[in-house]
Amino acid sequence: MPTPVASTDSPSSTRFAGWRILALATIAMGLTGPGQTIGVSVFIDHFADDLDLSKNAISAGYAIGTLCGSLTLPTVGRWIDRFGVRRAMTVIAALFAVGLAYMAGVQGIVTLTIGFFFIRMLGQGSLSLVSSVTISRWFDRRRGFALGIAMTLSSALMALVPVVLSLVIDDIGWRSAWLLASGTIAVVVVPLAWFGIIDRPGAVGQYPDGEPPADADEPAEEWGVDRDVAIRTRAFWILALATSLASMLVTALNFHQIALLGESGFSETEAAVMFLPQVLGTFVGSPGMGLALDRLGTRYAPAVTLVMLSGSLLFAGWVSTTLGVIVYAIWLGLQSGMVRTLGAALLPAWFGTRHLGAIQGAMTFLGVLASAAGPIAFSLTESAAGSFRTSATLWALIPIIAAFFALSKRPVAAPTS
Repeated sequence: MPTPVASTDSPSSTRFAGWRILALATIAMGLTGPGQTIGVSVFIDHFADDLDLSKNAISAGYAIGTLCGSLTLPTVGRWIDRFGVRRAMTVIAALFAVGLAYMAGVQGIVTLTIGFFFIRMLGQGSLSLVSSVTISRWFDRRRGFALGIAMTLSSALMALVPVVLSLVIDDIGWRSAWLLASGTIAVVVVPLAWFGIIDRPGAVGQYPDGEPPADADEPAEEWGVDRDVAIRTRAFWILALATSLASMLVTALNFHQIALLGESGFSETEAAVMFLPQVLGTFVGSPGMGLALDRLGTRYAPAVTLVMLSGSLLFAGWVSTTLGVIVYAIWLGLQSGMVRTLGAALLPAWFGTRHLGAIQGAMTFLGVLASAAGPIAFSLTESAAGSFRTSATLWALIPIIAAFFALSKRPVAAPTS
């Protein structure tokens, strides 16, 4: 174990600041909504009508912007480690506000694609990344529970974003809605990052979880391996497989949900409504996985989420009744919530927090690439198999194979000393 070191940044505080930091980071994570797919979705028709663009052109620009934005995340992660989460979150939030304001002035496919690059890189990618790293640094034994709470509450806040944006668009127009989103980030996230976020417990003489180890009198120094060491371990790739496959296949299921459920006889409206039960499943899955990781350990967690992912695909291929589809949607949301907490919690548990930004940036990059490939892979399989239901059933085999890989050997992480 590393030798404890005293903090010289500020005097010790008797009240644990971690829960306040958790709340602030959760707010920041939730307000990435304008840069997330659910936030952008309410603007698509307005882009098409006012900019005279086809939906295919908008989709292509969105894909290009997302993929190019993902390429920056490993570098952003290293920057977070170097400068600290407080300064990083402040700068990222300020730039995100500028990017959202830029979206109000787009005039064609080129400027729109550039705008997508900025809001996806800064909102969906960087601000989410730094918020997760912030929470991980303040919790250790309770990290899974803390991240589960953050993922659940941020998802709820994020779900309100498209509703609010839609109302604003109806009232004052879509360009003004982007400016309002920009102003919200500037007046909420930027000040809470600069004045509220603390880089690490040791900076104020505290410990992760608020409780010192039994043999420690002073805050312990952060431990952790660098990214190059982490990516050479089996543990990294087991976790990458579990999270990337989930990102790929859940994105595919959601992207093609209207067509997939349409093959079972559901109308477009009925199929769209089935997104709602997913939220219920997520609210259970995120904190549930967090508690399980804290109390039962991490050994079998990746394999469990892979088996559940396979179950989601089998459900998608077989359900034909309203009750069955509701169960499928809840199950899919449950699995999605579990894997979201899994990825955020296991990286610091296995590799430490000293270089967490760089490691998590690399993991996020893989997940974004996988999510971009998912809808395309499903479409190609559907063309060959003749239906999305058959495509989902065929893809269910892949997570099972991955689960056997995850269980074949213990996911040994990098040395901790």
